[in-house]
Amino acid sequence: MGTAPPTNQARRTGEPAAGGAPPTLSRPDWLRHTLTISGPAGSVGKFQDTARGPGTIPWHLDLDHEEARLLAPMITEGIEARLLARALREAIEASHHKMLAGQGRGCPFDLHRLVPVPDSILALGDDDPAATAWLRSHWGTDWPLRHVRILDRNADRRLRRTARLVLEFWSADWTPWQAITRLRRDWSDLIFAVRPHYDDG
Repeated sequence: MGTAPPTNQARRTGEPAAGGAPPTLSRPDWLRHTLTISGPAGSVGKFQDTARGPGTIPWHLDLDHEEARLLAPMITEGIEARLLARALREAIEASHHKMLAGQGRGCPFDLHRLVPVPDSILALGDDDPAATAWLRSHWGTDWPLRHVRILDRNADRRLRRTARLVLEFWSADWTPWQAITRLRRDWSDLIFAVRPHYDDG
C-alpha cells in the first residue's frame, strides 16, 4: 500500500539537497519569510543596491501566438473577431512595453537582479515547461517574490563597520533555497539567514 503524498507545508520544509528542485504543486501556496543579511557594512550596502529592482520577470512576448490564441474561440465571428483579436494584441503589446520601459527599483529583493533569468529562457515565455524548470532549479520558486519590504536596516552600534538588513517577502510554494544558496556563494562575506513562517495560514 502506498503512502499518502505529503502536504504542501511538509513538502516544502527544510533545505533541499544540492541540485534538487521542488516538485510541482497544483496551485501557488504563498509562504511568508524573513531574511536577515549581515556582514561588512560596505558589502551589505553593495548587496542592497544590487538587489533592488522592479521585482518582475521581463518575459519575451510571442505576439503572433497571443493573437492566434485570442482569435481561436471566436474565429466563426468573421472580420469583427479578427479586428478584436488585433486590438487586444496591440493592447497587450503596449502594456508590455510600458512595463519594460517603466521598470523601476521599487522591490528591495529582486531575484531576477540577483540570479538573472537568461535571455534564452525569457524568450520561451512564462508558460513554457522549460522556463518553469529553470526557475525551480535556479530560484526554487517559479514566481517573482511578492510583498517584499525592508523590516530593519542598521549598523552595529558596537562596530560601525558591520551592518544588518532584514527583509520580509512572500514566495510561491517554497522557500527560494536555490537562490539563497547561489547568494551565499556569490556574496561569501555576507551571512544569509532565512526563516519561513509556516503558521501564517
